[in-house]
Amino acid sequence: MTDLSYSLTLPQVLREQSQRRGDAVAIRQKEHGIWKPLTWAAYHQRARHVGLGLRAAGLSDGGHVGVLSENRVEWVLTQLGAGLVGGVTVGVYPTSPTNEIAYVLAHADAEVVVCEDQEQSDKVLAARYQLPRLKKIVVMERKGLGDTIGLAPDLVMGFEELEAMGRGSVDAALIDRVLDRQSLDDTALIIYTSGSTGKPKGAMISYGNVAAMAPGVIDRLRLRPDTSHLSYLPLCHVAEQMLTTFVPLYLGSRVDFGESIRTVQEDLREVAPTMFLGVPRIWEKLHSAIAIKMNETGTLRRRWFESGLKACGGFAHKAATQRSLAERLTFGVYYWLIFRALQNFIGLREVRVALTGAAPISPAILQFFRTLGVPLVEVYGMTESSGMVLGQRLDDVRWGTVGVPTLGVDHRLSDQGELQIRGPVVFKGYYKNPEATASAIVDGWLHTGDVVREEGGVIKIVDRLKDIMITAGGKNLTPSEIENTMKASPFIKECVIVADARKFVAALIQIDYESVAQWAEARNIAFTHFRSLVETAEVRELIQGEVNQGNARMAEVAHIRRFHLLTKELDHDDGEVTATMKVRRASIYKSYAAEIEALYR
Repeated sequence: MTDLSYSLTLPQVLREQSQRRGDAVAIRQKEHGIWKPLTWAAYHQRARHVGLGLRAAGLSDGGHVGVLSENRVEWVLTQLGAGLVGGVTVGVYPTSPTNEIAYVLAHADAEVVVCEDQEQSDKVLAARYQLPRLKKIVVMERKGLGDTIGLAPDLVMGFEELEAMGRGSVDAALIDRVLDRQSLDDTALIIYTSGSTGKPKGAMISYGNVAAMAPGVIDRLRLRPDTSHLSYLPLCHVAEQMLTTFVPLYLGSRVDFGESIRTVQEDLREVAPTMFLGVPRIWEKLHSAIAIKMNETGTLRRRWFESGLKACGGFAHKAATQRSLAERLTFGVYYWLIFRALQNFIGLREVRVALTGAAPISPAILQFFRTLGVPLVEVYGMTESSGMVLGQRLDDVRWGTVGVPTLGVDHRLSDQGELQIRGPVVFKGYYKNPEATASAIVDGWLHTGDVVREEGGVIKIVDRLKDIMITAGGKNLTPSEIENTMKASPFIKECVIVADARKFVAALIQIDYESVAQWAEARNIAFTHFRSLVETAEVRELIQGEVNQGNARMAEVAHIRRFHLLTKELDHDDGEVTATMKVRRASIYKSYAAEIEALYR
């Protein structure tokens, strides 16, 4: 597509793609083990039907549509369909409990809510008296649909019925009228923040924000129309929106939806995407999976693996084209001996670029995957910046940095070192919250809340401004740096630092149950469940050894002197983590106050 396309809204681009590339595959959806393609022409046609169906179901001009589902083709059909008729989509995390769903949908003034299945529609039904604007609940899956309709026959309908209503619309010209007047200033999405320190806020992302962000991502990551991407992270998060809808629509590239979030590993092996996005926890899980696999393999392969990491780690930061002949030969040997099999194991052998973002990651994890030959780069963005605005160049990877700004993004640092950005990527503001908007955007500059340093022309994220801790001795500490150093261990899933106004650094640590269980079984250590495993003396010694190794990589002031092993996993339902698995520090400090105080006695 030409640069002129960036003057079009996403629904307008979908119409153009259907005309330009109508027979090309835009989306594939896996159903019952079979990948079913959807062409650009069919994508546009079905989105039209969904949009007209939403209007028939009661969606007003400019009205809001909630979506409560895992990633699947119906999600984007709803989003683009709503856009085609002038509606605005609001995503809701399907893992959220009823009270959180009720808050977001009520605050967003949702008129129609599209749910994946009976489980999700039951949550909305339970909250329906808190949703005064609700006119329809639409359910994608037919299993149990009759029972759900029976509970509220005037309120609930099936997704197929919605599409059929759109196909039979007597005002098909409505869409052309909407698109003719649609502009880049119009709101495309309302994306709710994770709410790690309070109630979630609804960030309004305009079509102009999307059109400004997309070319920067395409340029920095060197994406092409033949790029393929497996969509699995929640679509109510801006990072997945960026790579499932924003960029593919402008680029004309293909997106694949797997069968379920639980089949991602299998789907990756089948799809072999050329682009992959993982938040740090995904990369940590893949790292643990490889560690488990190598522990189970034979002695010879384990030696090849360890030798390969040592031989290739020194030039892992280099792109393949930057390596010397000797480095290419060395990597080639280990690629055929062990790395190729591991790339196949995690489904990333065809990846041309892999991303990590949304939270800081341990440089050791980044180096590990690049050593295996996965071209992993670190990027930075936030909901309020409409997606990625900083990113490492593919041929300039420096551990622990997030590169430089993308096209059209200006940046500066405040006196406190806070990153502030300016440009057309900066969001419109928070829905129904002018006070929060005024605090976030000052004189056109978005205050990100992240403290950064510029080193050698690239940017390093230090920590959230609100999370910087000062010890009783007056030393400044960055919790994320300490926590990510510890989480580089395949045996540690979460690490929550305690240090503010304290004499030394302590931590609450959650083990990676799968990795530690495999380690324990190999040593005939008896356990029956999570707690019994944690409470064994051997596991305590294992984690102490991992903490010691992490401490050795940090300044002495950052060393963890004492730690408490959590006897259960941190849980969203208990308010300890957000839907995106961000730690709610205040909640955890309150829940584990007694254990924390015991560390300082």
